[in-house]
Amino acid sequence: MALDAGNAPEEFKAHPDWKDLAPSITEAATLGDGLRRAREQSGKSLADLSAETKVHTRFLIALEQNDWSSLPSRVFAIGYVRGYAAALGLDEQLAVERFKRESPDTSAPLKAPIGIAFEDVKRYSPRIIGLVAIVAVALIGWNVFQRLNIHQEVRPSDIAAVPESWRLGEVPGQAAPIALGAPRAAPPDQTTPALYVTPGLEAQLTGIDPNDPAVIAAAQAADAAPVQKAFNPRGAVYGAPATASQVVIQAKKAGALVVRLGGGQALFARQMAPGEAWRAPMGVSATIDVSDPAAFDVYLNGEHSGVLPALLTPLAQLNSRAEQAARQVAEEQARRQAQLQAERSAQFLRTQDAAPPVDAAANPGVGAAVTAN
Repeated sequence: MALDAGNAPEEFKAHPDWKDLAPSITEAATLGDGLRRAREQSGKSLADLSAETKVHTRFLIALEQNDWSSLPSRVFAIGYVRGYAAALGLDEQLAVERFKRESPDTSAPLKAPIGIAFEDVKRYSPRIIGLVAIVAVALIGWNVFQRLNIHQEVRPSDIAAVPESWRLGEVPGQAAPIALGAPRAAPPDQTTPALYVTPGLEAQLTGIDPNDPAVIAAAQAADAAPVQKAFNPRGAVYGAPATASQVVIQAKKAGALVVRLGGGQALFARQMAPGEAWRAPMGVSATIDVSDPAAFDVYLNGEHSGVLPALLTPLAQLNSRAEQAARQVAEEQARRQAQLQAERSAQFLRTQDAAPPVDAAANPGVGAAVTAN
């Protein structure tokens, strides 16, 4: 960009190759006069300048004659001024600034001088502060007035005297108050309720007296096997479905549980939280690897069977124990049922033997029926 340097020193003008600089735009009366003088001094015609700047001749004439109304939009007009000054070696920025001063933009709205709004706020600030203070005092006074209206004075209790039973706990001639004893112990985790037998109905239907010592002994023997703690899910349960698993491993506290297949591939791996469990599938050869064996309970067929025996436990061993326990339970139940049935049959035979004989003379119909049979 050529700078508008103004007048050159005299020693430069004495040089044989000296050429006068372009006249300064600021020295001309108007922007148009300055542009025209600079063009005439450069020796360029309007046609030459139009070909160089790509601006139509009528727009260049409008710039030199300060005819701003003949120019297109303000953006294009500023571009024409900048191109005209650049083609003549003038300062483009000075030319644009003078164009803006001589042709102000009437489309932009007028703005209030800076500081007027702040002065208005300062002028009215005492009134605003006073109004806010009045509102605050009114609100506080209204709240205090409401509280004073709903406030009630302290009155003595309607009970004239405390009953003697409240102080002594018991009054002669009145029922003794309910006495609360010490809390009882919690029930076991799982119990088998005793079978309820309707008095007289069992003997009438089966012919067996439930009060017979032999029947009672057989029933007690059938219920002698203890029932272990049952599996109680206390968190997420992973692994096989309940119908396809006999072994459940449940975490008592946080610990790592990894189940690896024979080839080392992980079948299940998780940092177990307390209460979470994993159901082991049946017929799978795998190894159970845990961080702490005491942190995991083992449930076989739904009943507690202790904790894991070691850090590494074969899954086949647990499945085998579960199958063996299931067979033992089935055999024991069959044996108990057979023993109980035998005791009931023996009791029924004893009852029949102890029945009085039928008197045929007293009951001819019954005797004839017996004879016919």
